[in-house]
Amino acid sequence: MGFPIMETLKFWLQDHPSIVSFRWSPALSWGSTWFFLISAISFYVTAAVTLHLILRFLGRRRPVPLGPIPAIHNLAMSLTSLTIFTGMLLSAKAELRDTRWLWRRTRTTPFEWFLCFPLGIRPSGRVFFWSYAFYLSRFLHMLRTFFIVLRHRKLSFFRLFNHSILLVMSFLWLEFTQSFQVLAILFSTAVNTAVYGYRLWVEIGLPVRNFWFTVDCQMVLLCCNLVCHFGVLLLHYLRGGCNGIGAWLFNSLLNVAILMLFLRSYVNEFWRRNLNNPTSYSSSKDYSPKHAKLNGSYAKLN
Repeated sequence: MGFPIMETLKFWLQDHPSIVSFRWSPALSWGSTWFFLISAISFYVTAAVTLHLILRFLGRRRPVPLGPIPAIHNLAMSLTSLTIFTGMLLSAKAELRDTRWLWRRTRTTPFEWFLCFPLGIRPSGRVFFWSYAFYLSRFLHMLRTFFIVLRHRKLSFFRLFNHSILLVMSFLWLEFTQSFQVLAILFSTAVNTAVYGYRLWVEIGLPVRNFWFTVDCQMVLLCCNLVCHFGVLLLHYLRGGCNGIGAWLFNSLLNVAILMLFLRSYVNEFWRRNLNNPTSYSSSKDYSPKHAKLNGSYAKLN
């Protein structure tokens, strides 16, 4: 019974013609131009700031009722992240199997391939299909900003910067076939699945005992990415070059900026929590309004 199910899963997530024949191209892939990227980020920032200013101008202090929309969004993000994680994992395994002859010739291990793409690789095939799916999921992720503004009337520079940069980075992965993106997507989608599942738990009113779960997940993701970035740099010099190293360097600088902003928010919130309320949070009511600032983005920091 389990065998046909697994084969069906592999077909839809690994061997479907649309996945195998995928190619990143402005003519074939929606949202694959620089003009679209810049326009999307400009629209996102403008819409978020405008909504925030309108609510302040109207003097509305009560949260705007959103009904089940945030819960549906959390569910959609969790399931989307789980699908991308599974698809990327199966596709990476298939790519390693199909190109095993190349690894023997170049004396490259599968782990090195995860960190360092060989020079000249093209953004086509299974893993880049799921990289494209991850890029598209960033637009769904951005909707959370508007929920925060409507509910808490808060709009931070960190949130706008983080969401915008995550979209830029996922675009650069495909545009320049950047190394390390496979591991980055696996890390990010694994964390997204857990965090948005937790937020769904909170949204439907179930008891919460550990607010720091989401923050801790973000810290784990940041640490994993930091370690892997050193691995990419090491392989770049030992192996004679990794593909997309220019985009990787630019992304690394953006990651440092995000890390600094996040650590500042993390430390400030940690001290505020211990000074104002040393007890643990045990309900969704304690969780949501007070700590919306840190419930922003955590995704692919590469």
